[in-house]
Amino acid sequence: MGAPLFQVDAFASGPFTGNPAAVCLLDAPGDPAWMQAVAAEMNLSETAFVHALDGEAGRFGLRWFTPTVEVDLCGHATLASAHVLWETRRLSAEVSARFETRSGVLIANRAGDEVALDFPADPVVAAEPEPDLLEAIGLREAVASTGRIGWLLEVADARVVRDARPDFARLAGFDIAVLTARADDAAYDFVSRCFGPKFGIDEDPVTGSAHCALGPYWAERLGKTELTGYQASARGGVVQVRVDGDRTVLGGRAVTVSRGELV
Repeated sequence: MGAPLFQVDAFASGPFTGNPAAVCLLDAPGDPAWMQAVAAEMNLSETAFVHALDGEAGRFGLRWFTPTVEVDLCGHATLASAHVLWETRRLSAEVSARFETRSGVLIANRAGDEVALDFPADPVVAAEPEPDLLEAIGLREAVASTGRIGWLLEVADARVVRDARPDFARLAGFDIAVLTARADDAAYDFVSRCFGPKFGIDEDPVTGSAHCALGPYWAERLGKTELTGYQASARGGVVQVRVDGDRTVLGGRAVTVSRGELV
């Protein structure tokens, strides 16, 4: 029998919204080359590979792959993985999922009809933006910062975020770029978009890991620790953010859209 495989829309308001991730459940750690090949076949922004670890219930190994590379941290595919474990009853609904990853231990909890992810914060520091970077995104100016996520670029108007049309071929020479602004809709605190052609993803629909930087960034500017972000991609998605010291708690919904198995 092949490995169970699920496609889940994360940070979603319903099917076919938010960010799709593939989740593959394994009996043991997978071969990295095989996992990379599966991720390329799935051709989604992330494919997650999960296997149970010995010891206490709820401990799992978790790795994430884009179609071209393995990554250190992924929010939406972690949310999707926890959702699948609870949905398939591999994990009881009242038990937290503890994922051992390249970014340390990440914890997922059920919070009503949402999943809450306890992730490391990614504080950014001010940096001089590279002119070629701004030109690749189509910007004249931005307030630039850098962190683990890559570049965070604040612009003055949410419409600039929504209307940006990057030159992805030029942008592929840079690390991930997150474009953000204060929201112009009272339902949200900030808006963002996330571009990563260097890693095989021109634009990520909804990026949990980016909110580990966006949360502390906007918390400082807006003077609040609980925020709502809207990622203004074509699919769009809402991320609830709570900043708690050196941790960032991300909240969102997930829905399974397909189930199958790898042969």
